[in-house]
Amino acid sequence: MDTIAADILIAKYNQGKRDFIGCDLEQADLFEVMLVNINLSQSCLNRAYLPYANLSRANLSSAQLENAELSDAQLHQANLANANLQRAELSRADLSLANLVSANLVSANLCGANLVNADLSNADLRNADLRRVKLRQANLKGANLSGANLARSTDFDLTGAIVDAFTIYPNGHRQGD
Repeated sequence: MDTIAADILIAKYNQGKRDFIGCDLEQADLFEVMLVNINLSQSCLNRAYLPYANLSRANLSSAQLENAELSDAQLHQANLANANLQRAELSRADLSLANLVSANLVSANLCGANLVNADLSNADLRNADLRRVKLRQANLKGANLSGANLARSTDFDLTGAIVDAFTIYPNGHRQGD
């Protein structure tokens, strides 16, 4: 995996390059960066700092984003299939129409995020914070929501999703309370 400095990545992106497959950007500071349509598949962005970044239509499939800071990021139509977003900060992020198939979102903070029309099939959302999340027409089939907090979330269908006694529903109660 090739290490690339954030400023070099931005310079090459601004020159028209879009393919950065398998890059090492661990702990990179990419605050408010505009990287629409970038291909960072299989890249390492663990602990990267990306709040307010615009990653719309980005390919982040199979990327490592563990503990990444993505609050208020634009990830509209992004491909995050098989990405590792464990413990990532995604509060208020726009993930509408995003592909999160089989993504690892264990203990991720998605509080206030927009997941309208997102595909979360087979995603691992155990213990994720999903409070106040917009989930209208999101695909949750096979998604593991064990221990997830869905308090004040709206418009979702849990048909085919995995829940347990520790899953918190929109009314703030656990099943069986």
